[in-house]
Amino acid sequence: MSKPSVASILSMIDADANIESLCAALPFMASSELGNGGFPLQLAPQGAGSLPDQLRVSVGDVIPLLNQVGALLFRGFPDEGDTGFDRCIEALGLQPFTYAESLSNAVRKNRTPRVFTANEAPPDLEIFLHHEMAQTPRFPRYLFFYCERAAETGGATPLCRSDQLLIALKQQMPGFIKQCRELGVRYTHTMPATADSGSGQGRSWQDTLSVTTTEAAETKLDALGYSWTWLTGDDLRVTTPALPAIRQTATGTEVFFNQLVAAFAGWQDHRNAAHSSIHFGDGSSMPASTLETLVALAYQQVYDHSWDSGDILMIDNLRVMHGRRPYSGTRVVLAGLAGALT
Repeated sequence: MSKPSVASILSMIDADANIESLCAALPFMASSELGNGGFPLQLAPQGAGSLPDQLRVSVGDVIPLLNQVGALLFRGFPDEGDTGFDRCIEALGLQPFTYAESLSNAVRKNRTPRVFTANEAPPDLEIFLHHEMAQTPRFPRYLFFYCERAAETGGATPLCRSDQLLIALKQQMPGFIKQCRELGVRYTHTMPATADSGSGQGRSWQDTLSVTTTEAAETKLDALGYSWTWLTGDDLRVTTPALPAIRQTATGTEVFFNQLVAAFAGWQDHRNAAHSSIHFGDGSSMPASTLETLVALAYQQVYDHSWDSGDILMIDNLRVMHGRRPYSGTRVVLAGLAGALT
């Protein structure tokens, strides 16, 4: 039996997407042979030229393809390190989104202006599925990952299509989805006075808010619509305004865009607890049993991307959640962000 074409497999993603013509226009070789129905779409070298140069001339096709598919994997290209990865992001001409200016609660270290380490949480911790910075009023549209060194064991990046997850949730949890749609979500998080690299949510409030004084922090939080409480030791507990739990992509597809999976399953340290981290937008609680079902449904739809050194993965943050599996040995995966949305 012959293998299906890229177009026939990916036509399931968006019936209106002209995937075949987008793939044909690219200076890469598209492959639909990865697991999970061709997701993510793998692109390999086809001819000469560096990846940054090829991205620069083909950006008009790469970004629409990424918007439709949700994730693109570039594998087999010459490995040009963190500076080459930086040039790949630059070549796309997207609106910059720096880590320093973000409201991310993860501890990271910059390598270049556009490139920083992925979450510095200890390797034995699972980083649960999330849309990058969905718990904040300002989040990036696109994520970029580059594998400098693959782990000895483990360390895969789970990917979950949130449009497909929403379809499953509508079928199995319609009442919960109705509440999410009508009420939105509020997130509560405690930020330490100094960075805590032992936690996946350990970025200090000074770095998170880009301030140096408590007065400046309160001014920033007030502008964002947050409420807050100062705790012993100058830790800062903040609560967001009600944020949407369901959004639309550029193609009009609805996605389950929020931080419920990660917050319930993973926001656990001596400052934070899952049961107090998330509420509906009106302040009412979310039943633990409902959230447990949500987490289980999300992980039923996961594709685990196992890294090869030199891989570059591009993700549409609106459409796809990501995470990190525990690992052993040394794992170095770098990240970048682009395209601010509010």
